[in-house]
Amino acid sequence: MTQHAMTADNRPITLAMMREYLTVPLLCDALDGFGYRHQSPRIPVHPITMPGLTLIGRCRTTLWSDMAHTDPEPYKLELLAVDSCRLDDVLICAASGSFRSGIWGELLSTAAKNSGCVGVIVDGAVRDVAQMTRMQFPVFARGTNPYDSRDRQRVTDFDVQIELDGVSIRPGDLVAADQDGIVFVPQDVEAEVVRAAWDKVHAENQVRDAIRGGMSATQAFETFGVL
Repeated sequence: MTQHAMTADNRPITLAMMREYLTVPLLCDALDGFGYRHQSPRIPVHPITMPGLTLIGRCRTTLWSDMAHTDPEPYKLELLAVDSCRLDDVLICAASGSFRSGIWGELLSTAAKNSGCVGVIVDGAVRDVAQMTRMQFPVFARGTNPYDSRDRQRVTDFDVQIELDGVSIRPGDLVAADQDGIVFVPQDVEAEVVRAAWDKVHAENQVRDAIRGGMSATQAFETFGVL
């Protein structure tokens, strides 16, 4: 079971608090401090909807593959995966960057949102962008493709360990995504990493105020040790 990160005054740092204060760069910096220097996959995934949002939640994993034959059970595993989503889940679609079809769209977004899912990250293409934007469902992907996934791509497994650019991702891991990229925080160091990121964002506020007050960048770094 994941241990909760705590503030200096012993309050749990909730997902809602993380969404308000933390960013992908902050979490990357904190991970660096614990020796986890490759937790942000170097793939061109960017916000397709709601570009100013920081998406943070728990990984719900799906593994996809391309296909070129008639699917005897179309959509079977992807529907099971979506129906298994719970509150604060982020559905991760490991599709190897394929643009064979738009594997995520409006109807899956509607079903996932109804189950409590807070967003989706697709290593591939999506469709129905206008509709998903109107429903304010956060979607990160490599790009768009208008084709349906039927007989083109399918889910081969879900709730399993997956990899994106060599980054190992397990169901339940913490994930964050924003305009700077995506990052995955392993559960065994989550509490320490989140606390470090939390402390840094508040230290950065002090640095920002000091620089605005006339302190040089060099002096600020020497004083606070944060950049």
